[in-house]
Amino acid sequence: MAILSFLTSNGNRNVSVAYFNHGTLFGKGAEVFIRRYCLDRGLPLTVGMIDTLDRGDKSTEEHWRDERAKFLEGIEGPVITGHNLDDVMEWYLFSSLHGQSKLIPYRRSNIIRPFLTTSKENLESWCNRHAVPYLEDPGNVDEKYMRSIIRHKILPEALRVNPGLGKVIRRKLNNRANI
Repeated sequence: MAILSFLTSNGNRNVSVAYFNHGTLFGKGAEVFIRRYCLDRGLPLTVGMIDTLDRGDKSTEEHWRDERAKFLEGIEGPVITGHNLDDVMEWYLFSSLHGQSKLIPYRRSNIIRPFLTTSKENLESWCNRHAVPYLEDPGNVDEKYMRSIIRHKILPEALRVNPGLGKVIRRKLNNRANI
C-alpha cells in the first residue's frame, strides 16, 4: 500500500493494480479491501487467485509463491512489487539454512522490485505519515509457515549477532545489481 500510495502521490492515475488472492480467509478480506481502495481512487485492478489446491511435493509457501509469480508474469508490462529489505534478509537466511544463500532478485521477467533496500519500517512509516490504510496478514505471525519462524525467531537472533545485517544485505544488493 505504501508503494501504491507513493506511485500515485503526485496525482498519477497511470497506475494499474494487481492483487493475488491466495485463497485464504485473509486473502478474501484483503481482496475486498483492495477492490474498495482502487474503486474509490479510480485505479484499474486485476485480481488473480490460486487456481489449484494441488501442491504436489511443494510446501504451501512455495506453492503460493509459484502461483503468484505465474499470475504476475502473465500481466503485460512491468509489475512493481513491495518486496523490501526485511523480505530480503528473511529470504537470505532461509536460503542460507538450505545451503544456497540467495538474494531476492531486483528483476525477474516483468517483475521489478525497486524497494529491496528499503526497510519495512520505512514503508510502514510512509503509510502512517500519509494516512494510507494497510492490512497485516495474520499469516505473518503463524509459525506453521517457515517465513514466520525466520521472521520472528531467527532474524532477531541474527540481528543480535550482527546488528548491521541490513547494511550487509543492502551492500550485497547494491554490488550485485549496481542499483
